[in-house]
Amino acid sequence: MLMPAIQSPETEGIHPDVALVARAKNGDTAAFEQLVRQYERQIFRVAQHITQNREDAEDITQDVFLKAYQKLDQFQGNSKFSTWLVRIAVNESLMRLRKRKTSKTVSMDEDVQTEDGSIPRDFAEWRPNPEQIYGQNELGNILRKTIQGLPPGFRTVFTLRDVENLSTEETAEALGLSVPAVKSRLLRARLQLRERLSRYFRQKGEQKGGLKGDLHVADLAVDGGSRS
Repeated sequence: MLMPAIQSPETEGIHPDVALVARAKNGDTAAFEQLVRQYERQIFRVAQHITQNREDAEDITQDVFLKAYQKLDQFQGNSKFSTWLVRIAVNESLMRLRKRKTSKTVSMDEDVQTEDGSIPRDFAEWRPNPEQIYGQNELGNILRKTIQGLPPGFRTVFTLRDVENLSTEETAEALGLSVPAVKSRLLRARLQLRERLSRYFRQKGEQKGGLKGDLHVADLAVDGGSRS
């Protein structure tokens, strides 16, 4: 009777990316291309959340993998390869934000007035299809646009932790922060997000008479995917 093979502690828990990275370091371009396919969507999402610009996100995604390939020898395997990529993406995205010059500067916390009341400024450039405003996707669109109104530092932590579902430790490593700093920024991001959503729904509820229900929805929107 054949006994099942026993895995040694060294072979247990080894991420498949380790072998791909090792092959890529040895010049196997196909292995690196596989890593690109695995993570390009995640890197694009991270870049787009931070920069709020699709074209910037596309450029950043290309830059991230180019730099990753050039600096592949610097990856020591002390963290997940995806976490290492995310850290490069965050740095590139924040650098793009710093370089972005506009003729008119406004506070990210300054709201604008619409027919539905006071809402975050980023709503001003939101031109959705009317079908997207109503129905199931209304709250998702409002939540997405409200996240855009968060300051970049808070938005980045919220994106990695609550949108991309990185652990607190992975988020800290990707951002070069301590775990307590990540938890603090995440808490403040969630509180700001809840306050902004509540303010929006309060204005809307006063007009439509649905205040309590809408505020409850705002709480669920923030708490639903949140973990400490």
